[in-house]
Parts: sequence; structure tokens; C-alpha cells
Amino acid sequence: MDDLEFRRRILADPNDNSPDLSAARNESIVNRKLYDELLQLDAQLEKAMKVDVPDDLADRILFHQSGQPNEKPKSNRFHMAIAASVALAVGIMIGQFNHFALPSAQAAGIGQIALQHIHTEAPFVNTVDESVSLQQVNAKLLPFGPSLSDLPGHVSYVNHCGFGDKNALHMVMETPQGKVTVFIVPEVSKTMTAFNDKQMDGIVMPIKNASLIVVGEKGQDVMPIIKSIESDLYWQI
Repeated sequence: MDDLEFRRRILADPNDNSPDLSAARNESIVNRKLYDELLQLDAQLEKAMKVDVPDDLADRILFHQSGQPNEKPKSNRFHMAIAASVALAVGIMIGQFNHFALPSAQAAGIGQIALQHIHTEAPFVNTVDESVSLQQVNAKLLPFGPSLSDLPGHVSYVNHCGFGDKNALHMVMETPQGKVTVFIVPEVSKTMTAFNDKQMDGIVMPIKNASLIVVGEKGQDVMPIIKSIESDLYWQI
């Protein structure tokens, strides 16, 4: 894939994980940097667009309309109908969001995405050691809410990554228990769940409004690492 085609496709969809694009973004530091910057921008935009709808919005709209002078009854009824429609639409959208969020949050599915991501990114992340500091890790964690008070090992790589249809934190570290890959995904898992393939074992742990994922080599006990990270995570709010 030439440079022009790579840029066209990565700008169109930074989360495109097709094999040819995944290979192209790891061909050079320049390609990788562009990919990481676009993911970070996506995460910042997503966070900026998350504006909570007040619980009493519909009541406030209806109250405001009912308090207007009754000179034009038909107009008032029209406005109240619009307000009711808005309230209904908001309720439907919130209901659909909650309905569709739960199936995608199954821990087993999250684990399989993590395994696939590790296999895809291995040619790049296994060859770098950026000696990442705690401050750098927390800067990358900022869009997801939590911060870390300590690191349970030497961090060789940290960045944002495409994780299914979301952006996540991707971190690689050396610990006393061995090398592990850590993901923090803004998707809530229901319970702590173990998962694996022929090469790796991992655990998904629910943490407030996100999921903590730790993956190690086959047979590696990652539970001490996930407990250490969980205890060092804190939220500002």
C-alpha cells in the first residue's frame, strides 16, 4: 500500500483493522504516529460530545410551555406536543442506548477482541521500549477517567488503540510475574471473566464505568497484576 492510499484510508476510518491497513500502519514510525494521533483525536472528540441530558428536561420544557400566556391555545398545544415528542424521543434514544450497550459488554467478547488486537499489534509493540513514566501513562488515561497512583512494572509501551468500535488504552509492561498487555476499555463488563487462546491467558475485570483487561503468556498467573492495577486506580470524581 502506497503512502497516499494509507493516508486516505486511515483518515477515513482510524478504526479500520483490515489486514492490509494494519500492516501498513506498522511499516514506519511516521505511519504509526499518524494512526496513534488520529485515535487520540477520536477519543478526545468522543469525550467532548458526551453531554448528559438532565433527568428533568421533559418536565422543564412542559412546565415552561404551560406557564406561557394562553392567548393562542392552538399554538400552545402545538408547542406542548413538540415538547412531548422531544421527551419521547429522548426516552427512546436512552432506552435504545442502554439496550444495545449491554450485549456488546459481554466479557468473553471483550477478551476475544483483546487477543486479536495483541496478535495484530505484536510485530510493532514487541520491538519497542519507550520506558514510559507514570505521568505519561496517566496522560493517556485521561480520556477514560481513572489515573494510576503507581505502576506494577516497567512500561515499555502505552498508547490509545482501536478496540472493536471503541478506543481504549493499550499498555505493555514487564512485571515480576512476566510480561503482560493491559487494556482499559470504556465498556462495562458484568463480571470478572477469564479467557484464553492457544498462546495467551487473560482476565477481564469490571472497574467502575470501564473494564480492565490483563493478558499474559499461556499458563501465566495474571491475577496478582490485575489486583495490583485495580488497587492503584483512582478516579478524580
